[in-house]
Amino acid sequence: MHNVHVVDHPLVQHKLTLMRRKETSTNTFRRLANEISTLMAYEVLRDTPTQQIAVHTPLETTTGTVIDGKKLVFVSILRAGTGVLDGMLTVVPGARIGHIGLYRDPKTLVAVEYYFKMPSDLHEREVVVVDPMLATGNSAVAAVDRLKEFAPRSIKFVCLLTCPEGIAALQLAHPDVPIYTAAVDRALDEHGYIVPGLGDAGDRLFGTK
Repeated sequence: MHNVHVVDHPLVQHKLTLMRRKETSTNTFRRLANEISTLMAYEVLRDTPTQQIAVHTPLETTTGTVIDGKKLVFVSILRAGTGVLDGMLTVVPGARIGHIGLYRDPKTLVAVEYYFKMPSDLHEREVVVVDPMLATGNSAVAAVDRLKEFAPRSIKFVCLLTCPEGIAALQLAHPDVPIYTAAVDRALDEHGYIVPGLGDAGDRLFGTK
């Protein structure tokens, strides 16, 4: 799987296993999503642009490295992307935030856009798109299609869970976009859900059905 990065750290895998359990409560599911996203951010942002600044320690003046947070944008695919966004912001609270509202047509599974709001000067920024699931890939492809209209410096896609079908769809449309995930599951079922999966991430995050 070219350009697919599986974050297999033991802590990430442990928390993902707890999320999969059907008896996991909404509160616990939400907390685990936040924690996994925070842990994954370390790998996702490994090549984030940095700059050198002067630092005055209690003993002397030296130089230190800081990230260019103003150049980073987290783009949340609504609504479930919020569950990943919060964890990412724990690590980079200075990042800008964009939102894309998409819903999946229950009959065609095609992604339909209903909201789009981004920071200005997107062409100067590194974009990290976040969504808990990369299933059919339709929402991910639609989101990246729209973002590329603004020609950002780079785009990454981050999810907690995916499957071969979702990876294939996103890579066919956008082979230049790396995918970061905690696991690649077996397949999609006839309803477009990842199996074995963890159910509907949005419903489990927000306590809806």
